[in-house]
Amino acid sequence: MQKASTHLERIRAEAALGGGEARIAAQHSKEKLTARERIEQLLDGETFQETGMFVTHRAGGLGMEKSHPYTDGVVTGWGKIDGRLVYVFAQDFTIMGGSVGEAHGRKIAGLLELAQQNGAPVIGLNDSGGARIQEGVGALAGYGQIFHRNVQASGVIPQISVILGPCAGGAVYSPAITDFVFMVEKTAHMFITGPEVVKSVTHEDVSFDDLGGAAVHRSRSGVAHFTAPDEGALLSNVRSLLSFLPSNNLTPPPCVQPGDDPRRAVPELAHIVPENPQQPYDVRSVIEALVDNGEFMESQSEYACNLVVGFARFDGYPVGIVANQPLSLAGVLDINSSDKGARFIRFCDAFHIPLLTLVDTPGFLPGTDQEYGGIIRHGAKIAYAYSEATVPKVTLILRKAYGGAYIVMGSKHLGGDINFALPNAEIAVMGPEGAVSIVFSKDIQAASDPAVRREELIAQYRSELANPLVAASRGYLDDIIAPAESRVRIIHALEALREKRQPTPSRKHGNIPL
Repeated sequence: MQKASTHLERIRAEAALGGGEARIAAQHSKEKLTARERIEQLLDGETFQETGMFVTHRAGGLGMEKSHPYTDGVVTGWGKIDGRLVYVFAQDFTIMGGSVGEAHGRKIAGLLELAQQNGAPVIGLNDSGGARIQEGVGALAGYGQIFHRNVQASGVIPQISVILGPCAGGAVYSPAITDFVFMVEKTAHMFITGPEVVKSVTHEDVSFDDLGGAAVHRSRSGVAHFTAPDEGALLSNVRSLLSFLPSNNLTPPPCVQPGDDPRRAVPELAHIVPENPQQPYDVRSVIEALVDNGEFMESQSEYACNLVVGFARFDGYPVGIVANQPLSLAGVLDINSSDKGARFIRFCDAFHIPLLTLVDTPGFLPGTDQEYGGIIRHGAKIAYAYSEATVPKVTLILRKAYGGAYIVMGSKHLGGDINFALPNAEIAVMGPEGAVSIVFSKDIQAASDPAVRREELIAQYRSELANPLVAASRGYLDDIIAPAESRVRIIHALEALREKRQPTPSRKHGNIPL
């Protein structure tokens, strides 16, 4: 028995060393941690329990028969974050470049299945050279199994992808299916085809960073939800995100001691939101004034900046926030912001995270680029997402709410539960200036002083049609509230809706306009 135990410990030590000291040193020289170091940083101390350490590939030919490294290039298992169970896999670039073969893929797919069965989040630490060419269709089968398990687990458990190195070809689709993508700057890259292939096919000369670096996916493609300058900061952000999320779709989001008075007034809100509907301001200042301790974890902060989404807490309870951003495109909705909002809303709905919508939008963005790009289809996504959502939905109209954008931004007509407006809010088919120019064009032209007459009609329009009292009189608003009481009223509304349960039609699934 002693001899067998000694032999086992030697094998464990060999497996724990991954590709060996030289390859570990090469990994460190690129300012990258090893798979096991990353898991150690991510999880609570001494909680990781590894599975599949002794798995090896079974490929033969092309030199594969000469080496059968343990783990097959991916470390899998479970541990805890803030005392809560999570499952994790970390691709090991020191072993065959972390490439995905049949056994490698089977390990990840098996971990996803285990996580789903046990109702715990999955975190994937991706650092891979892609499909293992030497294994041919076996490698493709490995990827296919992962994709399938990602889809089966979607909406059942939170799935988080962390990109810490290359992620190319078929490898990018698993992160894209998951709920949130984190990317480290400088060393992480995601693309379908690399720079060499791009150059040979399209004759474009592009670098790895410009094609698929963190900055590109943070601001241009929207693939990355969060980025950080180094791996330590990125993994810390993963832990922060999980603090807002439930373990699965059947458990409530975690509540914490708020450390902030739920009765706190926010008189500063009256100064943050300008009375002039044309004057821009940063809606993040509104959010920070309203939420517990001013703490807001924004997702996709540099993509589709005309819409702000992210997580915060009210009286210790997590809430998803969707807000128009007047600092960017005046807060209009366009193709990208509609997609961004719809995806976030559907995630919150899947995991019973209440939604707070802060509205200040003049409408949908006009123009041929938007129409040709399918703004009709994309704009319908956010309408669909709000209508489909059965979580508690609280809406506060801060200032402008015009046209179709008013409807889709959490209005009562799409199932909003509690809808508020500030006293200066304007709710109408379009802004007073545009409406008057269309409806009263002949009246204005015939006036002795057209400019004065136009201003008179604008004031009349604001008073008679755009006034929030009109919407409130029809039951489309539940109350018109003073800015200072906004936080208190939101907390009371969320408390009243906490046990909300809404039955849904019997169907396989709806058909969102993708």
